[in-house]
Amino acid sequence: MNLKSQRRIAAEILKVGINRVWIDPERIDDVSLAITRDDIRAYIKDGTIRPKYKKGISRSRARIIHIKKKMGRRRGPGSRKGKKYSIVSRKRRHILKVRPIRKHIKKLRARRIITPSVYRKLYRWNDGNMFRNVAHVDQFIKDKKLTRR
Repeated sequence: MNLKSQRRIAAEILKVGINRVWIDPERIDDVSLAITRDDIRAYIKDGTIRPKYKKGISRSRARIIHIKKKMGRRRGPGSRKGKKYSIVSRKRRHILKVRPIRKHIKKLRARRIITPSVYRKLYRWNDGNMFRNVAHVDQFIKDKKLTRR
């Protein structure tokens, strides 16, 4: 049975592609006799000819990955694309380093461990990227004997 023309007409009527037209395998002989659009419409009405469902793409895996990323997984070096500073910019890195140090030296000044003039020096040095972290600041203060006498 050549159902090429019937399939084409049905596709036009159903507004789908030719490959999405389903014809009942048990009624192929009847459909092959249909030559007019009205015949095809009648077969569509009684369910002999139907459009197949569109194939979709499942989002289930994407949802699982999204949940894991929110938890902080899948962020290792193998998942990264881009340059060294594309994940966390230089500016952001600097901010993340400088702020805790500023907070710490303010605390030292408030507790009168360092003098205001030493505080100012440390503050400027911190801006100049002299210290790695809070522990480094403490070590520096101890080594240079910058505590109040």
